[in-house]
Amino acid sequence: MSDQADGQQQQTQDMTGAKSLWATLAAHGIDTVFGYPGGAIMPVYDALTYYPEVRHVLCRHEQGAIHAAEGYAKATGRLGVCMATSGPGATNLVTGLADAMMDSVPILAITGNVARHLIGTDAFQEADITGITLPITKHNYVVQDPDDLPRIVAEAIRIATTGRPGPVLVDIPKDVQMAAFGGVLTQPQPEASKMQPRPEAIAAAVQLLKSAERPVLMVGGGAQGATAEVTEFARAWQIPTITTLMGLGGFPSSDPLWLGMPGMHGSVAANRAISEADVLIGIGLRFDDRVTGRVKDFARHARIIHVDLDAAEIGKIVHTQVSVRADAGRAAVALTKEAVPFLHPDWTAQIAEWKSREELPTAWGAGYAVKQVVDRLRPDDILSTDVGQHQMLAAQLARFEKPRRWLTSGGLGTMGFGFPAAIGAAMAEPGVTSVVIAGDGGFQMTAQEFATLTKYSVHNVKICIINNSYLGMVRQWQELFHGRRYSEVYLGDSNPDFLKLADAYNIQGWRASNEAELSAAIDAWLAHPRSALLEVVVPQEHGVFPMVPAGAALYEMIETDPSNPNGGVKVEQ
Repeated sequence: MSDQADGQQQQTQDMTGAKSLWATLAAHGIDTVFGYPGGAIMPVYDALTYYPEVRHVLCRHEQGAIHAAEGYAKATGRLGVCMATSGPGATNLVTGLADAMMDSVPILAITGNVARHLIGTDAFQEADITGITLPITKHNYVVQDPDDLPRIVAEAIRIATTGRPGPVLVDIPKDVQMAAFGGVLTQPQPEASKMQPRPEAIAAAVQLLKSAERPVLMVGGGAQGATAEVTEFARAWQIPTITTLMGLGGFPSSDPLWLGMPGMHGSVAANRAISEADVLIGIGLRFDDRVTGRVKDFARHARIIHVDLDAAEIGKIVHTQVSVRADAGRAAVALTKEAVPFLHPDWTAQIAEWKSREELPTAWGAGYAVKQVVDRLRPDDILSTDVGQHQMLAAQLARFEKPRRWLTSGGLGTMGFGFPAAIGAAMAEPGVTSVVIAGDGGFQMTAQEFATLTKYSVHNVKICIINNSYLGMVRQWQELFHGRRYSEVYLGDSNPDFLKLADAYNIQGWRASNEAELSAAIDAWLAHPRSALLEVVVPQEHGVFPMVPAGAALYEMIETDPSNPNGGVKVEQ
């Protein structure tokens, strides 16, 4: 026997399937796993005691664990890992898996299952989690042989992190976890090369760009890892640039070329520019319905260039004249080499006029409160949000100079996402302040993660609850489109005292109910040396505008709150 084989034998002779799992994760540089134990994954948790190099974070709900893993992944660009037991533990990961799939987040979810001979018998806490999650994962596995476990985990990591990222689930029966391991521990493979664009596709895109008189660039979440290259491309061509909800931070907001966010609650400059452009190039986005509005009138005058890694997305929603299937950074570099700066003063002047119409909120309300908070963010700070009015206000009002500083649930719109995601980001970057803005409704869906802050002494999370006593975005739609028939959206009579709730977990809190109180409360909240809560009580009926109603075109946006002319961000068509 060779020395290498002898060493391998010594390394694995006392190993079980469960130990081989942790050894493989450690070998791949996984340093943090968010999870919650249970009966069917107990051997894995027992084996964890042999691998102190991997930090396990005990969350208070499996959904909190996977959202924390998403926050970790979104803030760093690295793989987020979570685990849960079988049955209800595994199914509690489903929302997070769907969320990660929609937003292209690299996640490895590990679940326990009942022993192999019990699968299919409706055993205690059994669920067909691979069948359940097949539509919402890039791939999933049931490990049938303990000797295959390291290979499967390594393959799952590679699938989750390469190409268009996304979630992968590995389900491990309990007896496989307990069985003796006699296989080979799989080591990390070299990083896959990034997809280069075809020269003929670049040539066609360049020809179309050179013909443009009213060009627009749209940058999506798929370009978060290529910010430098995309920014250089935009500046070299001098193309006005829009960043989608998931693309915020993918182009610096301080650049004069930046027009804001497009879509349902996008800026007037972004939506008008899309509607009047003659050439539109999209990089790393999928033209979803919240961006396009009525599809047949999206970019109605434009010829479209679509750059994306995923061939399935190109041409799926909007007709594309030029398709460039490639890594965003590689495509941007190739396009930059052919740059001819645009000199179209009429288009530049028109865009400047559209940008000048924006009026920032100055009257007391949710918009004013959100602006006061986001204006205090520093360039390295991370901002997470939950889903609703506060999310759209933060997207409209926050300014990002760097990628991966904005974490939100885009495609799935998952209430409860923001708080655990902020915790995951904070644990990934302990030297950075992780701010979460949440609504009073969504925050209560994962409020139990206060315990995670306390247990692990996570001191860099700042929680801001915008409390309007309603499910605010649903209420806004009921106000505008359902005759103010507010059905099952009022929360004020049953909301907890959020400061008392925070205090129960030893978290300091402050409350502001008017403009005079807010500035001092923000100062104290941010200056506090540990994680802290700020509750801002705002008027109950507040709208988020501009707004493109469902089924309308971008140029048919509602300019301001019809019931309160001074309450929204005014926009003219």
